[in-house]
Amino acid sequence: MSSSQQQKAADFRALHEGEAFVVPNPWDAGSARVFEALGFRALATTSSGFAFTLGRPDGSVTLDELAEHVQLLAPATSLPVSVDLENGFGADPEDAAAAIARAAQAGAVGGSIEDYGHDEGIYELDHAVERVAAASEAARRLDFPFTFTARAENHIRGNPDLDDTIARLQAYERAGADVLFAPGLRTADQIRSVCEATTKPVNVLAHPGLSMGEIVDAGARRVSVGGSLAWTAVEAAVAVAERMRDEGDFSGLGSPTRVREWLAD
Repeated sequence: MSSSQQQKAADFRALHEGEAFVVPNPWDAGSARVFEALGFRALATTSSGFAFTLGRPDGSVTLDELAEHVQLLAPATSLPVSVDLENGFGADPEDAAAAIARAAQAGAVGGSIEDYGHDEGIYELDHAVERVAAASEAARRLDFPFTFTARAENHIRGNPDLDDTIARLQAYERAGADVLFAPGLRTADQIRSVCEATTKPVNVLAHPGLSMGEIVDAGARRVSVGGSLAWTAVEAAVAVAERMRDEGDFSGLGSPTRVREWLAD
């Protein structure tokens, strides 16, 4: 693909200043190419979807493995790619900063850092803010406009306290985050409360109970889907495979005709 990292970074930043948009989450280079062919304007990796391609659960991938994944995915498409960096692969602020730098080196133009560690749980606010500040500083040191997203995980980690979510996102905004993200917001009212309490673009994780119109009307600028598209693809394959196994029925097998079109240069 011909688009430079500098141009992709500028394109991604500009998207956040225009109409609200959907960011699908590819799990490999092929799915990235398909989503580009379908007309999406940016992509974001999925930690759970990528871990699945390695036969592992979410949270079991190393930073080296993720960097290799991005090195394959980013040049496969002309679209900007943001990276799910989980907790930055370490609890210290230096880890968060290093993860941002590594993602950029691999070809990404954006990335997100969570305030939750699998061993530590949700980080204390002061420590979480130090991590966001370190990641923000690392992004600013790059020679292109890397879009850094700070995630408040409490809503999906056993503490669905919206006031705490808002307080964390406000602190992350002050610490330099470009985009704010609280996975697990379930209603338009929750999204509206977050958007009205902050000034940076807010990313929302889509779910079947909310339409794009409802999310946008509530004030969100960006919508991602996490690993859901990967699981949709897997479930479709499983359904066909089960009919093959149980009934000897091969009628559900697909043709690569459209895939050839999507992957054509």
